[in-house]
Amino acid sequence: MAGQNWIPRSVDVSAPSMARTYDYLLGGAHNFAVDRELAAHVEQIMPDARSVARVSRAFLARTVRFMVTQGIRQFLDIGSGIPTVANVHEVAQSVAPECRVVYVDKDPIAVAHSELMLVDNDRATIVQADMRDPDSILDRPETRRLIDFEQPVGLLMLMMLHWLPDEADPWQLMARYRDALPSGSYLAITHVTADNQGHGVAEVTDLIMESRSADQLTERSHEQVLTLFGDFELVEPGLVGCAAWRPTGPADMSDTPETNRTVYGGVARKS
Repeated sequence: MAGQNWIPRSVDVSAPSMARTYDYLLGGAHNFAVDRELAAHVEQIMPDARSVARVSRAFLARTVRFMVTQGIRQFLDIGSGIPTVANVHEVAQSVAPECRVVYVDKDPIAVAHSELMLVDNDRATIVQADMRDPDSILDRPETRRLIDFEQPVGLLMLMMLHWLPDEADPWQLMARYRDALPSGSYLAITHVTADNQGHGVAEVTDLIMESRSADQLTERSHEQVLTLFGDFELVEPGLVGCAAWRPTGPADMSDTPETNRTVYGGVARKS
């Protein structure tokens, strides 16, 4: 990597970040040796980790396209991560150029690179905030400039809620976000599960716990993830392995069945 001038001064380069590790697994360049080392250990336990990342990322693009076809023109992407291929604004605006997107992330590297990516796009912005503080996101001037909460919104919570332990009550947190959405809005969630995964996911969870990362994984069952949607109505095919959610071709899935089921994905509509 040519230089490291892109690193914000507040970043601790000695501790791994799951955002940067995910970036590496997706083939990105904004990660450090400590992130790549963690990724290598993850791949020793779960050799298909890159495929899991790829399949979950592909779900994002299909979800956004679906929401645009349903008339959604404004998106709130919480935990957007380090920009990579097929970002929300790129997918949405390629279908409907008038779409507006607010990205949210607490990681300073994700924010810095999102700002660079969006410098010439007045219909998209990035907010640095923690998903655990909804008011700091929903009431921000940047959010209110682009999102009209009187009109349907596409809310994306992708690969995020498994970083909240049960004691943080992600169900109550999601209730706050759901309440902020008007009728006709859509909610998309992806979440790592231990269902039918053998010991791989549990071992990765233990590995992350031992890695000094501030991010700790809590895998959940199908029933537990389902309740995060509250009373929103799931669209077909419901909450499934994210590769099985309306795939458009072989690139949307893995050849390994377990990989396709490692992460649940679903989309639901507020009536």
